[in-house]
Parts: sequence; C-alpha cells; structure tokens
Amino acid sequence: MWTLVQRDLRVRYSRSLLGYVWTVLDPLLMATVYFVVFTFIFKAGARVADRPYFLYLLSGLLAWQWFTASVNDTTKSLIQEAKLVRSTNLPREIWVIRCVVAKGVEYLLSLPVLVGFVLYYVAVGRVDLDWELVFFPLGMALQFVLLIGLGLILAPITVLATDVQRVVRIVLRFLFYLSPVLYGTHSVPDFLRVVLAFNPLNGILSLYRGGLFARQVSWAEVGISAAISVTLFLVGFWLFSRLERAVLKEI
Repeated sequence: MWTLVQRDLRVRYSRSLLGYVWTVLDPLLMATVYFVVFTFIFKAGARVADRPYFLYLLSGLLAWQWFTASVNDTTKSLIQEAKLVRSTNLPREIWVIRCVVAKGVEYLLSLPVLVGFVLYYVAVGRVDLDWELVFFPLGMALQFVLLIGLGLILAPITVLATDVQRVVRIVLRFLFYLSPVLYGTHSVPDFLRVVLAFNPLNGILSLYRGGLFARQVSWAEVGISAAISVTLFLVGFWLFSRLERAVLKEI
C-alpha cells in the first residue's frame, strides 16, 4: 500500500515545477476568490458563515479538495491500472484504497497552511480556540471511511459502465453547493437544513471547524454522518467483492 502511495505522489509531482505547493495553492486561491465575492461584492460573508470568513472557507475547501480528488481518482482507479489489477496477486481493493490514502497524505501536507492562518487569527484576537479542536482527527477518520466506501462502490461500477465518470463529475458540482463549504447550515432555511443534515460532509465539516467557530459541532449531524459513512463503507466492500469477477473479465 505504502509503495503504491509513494508512487502516486512521486508521479504527481515529478514534472511539476511547484510540486507540493499546488496542494495548497489551489484551495488557497479558491478561498481568496470566494472571500472577495461574498465579502466585497455581495457583502454577505458575515451572514452566510462565521467569522473570520476566510478561515471558514479555507478549512472547508481543503477538506473538499481531499473529497473530490479522492472520488475522481477512485472512480477510474481500476481502469487506469487494468494491467496491474489483472496480473498482481494483491487484494484488488488496494487499488482503490491507495487513492484515498494518497489524497489523504496531500491533505495532511496542506494542514500547516491552515494552522498558519489559525495562529494569525488567534494572534490578532479574531479566533478563540475551543476544546472541540480535539475532534478534528475524528472528522478525518470519518471522511477516510466515507471515501473508501464511495470508492469501492464507484470503481467497479465504472468499469462496467464508463459513463459513471461523467455522472460523478456532474454530481460533485451539485454536491459542492449542497455542502457547507461556502456557508454555514445556520444560514439556510429550516426545511433545507433538514435535507442538508443527511449530507455526510455536513457533520464531518462541523468536526473540522468545531474548535475554531461557535455553533459548529452538532452531534446529531455527526451521528448521521457516521452512520452513512459506515454504511457506505460496508456496502462498498460487499459490492466490490460481488462485482470483482465481472470487473476482471471486463478489463
């Protein structure tokens, strides 16, 4: 597993001049764009989420980058590695899981940037760290479980129906705006809040932000996220084992 993860990271950065910097530059630039749009153009930053809004955006976008990159990579993981999947005597789930681990490593490498902004806002008195910060690793664990489950479901289905890749890209665009990345759930109408509660990223993002902002950790939402993540994890392993023979015939 670690050999495959190292290979993925090495290939990703081998021909890049900036290398690891891209891991944090993309969400950092996106956070800047959304910050300018919502704060200076629409003047809605204070209404849609907690302050400091830039820190709120960055904490959500870094987690979203791990999510969307993992889903995209796991969806095509078996197709891209078809020869190795057929010829190596390894549990074939590894080819999916290694994508989640590799993107998880990139997420960990991006956290120093988030920590730097947290320290800055603490120094200027705009953030008061809360004891709920200890739940940050729990958010990572839940996201890891969720991504593995989704990957094990999508990877074999994509081999059997390649159109799934296009569907996934479209769904991710919708899911971005249905997840509390740009806004807080307290700013949406009550009827929509109930719907958003069943988005597993809702509880996960609240765990990431719990120690930085007030009103973030809702244990009801975290419980829903945990239940959905574990269910998808179990369904993923079951479905992968059921479809494995058909996948091997197809590739």
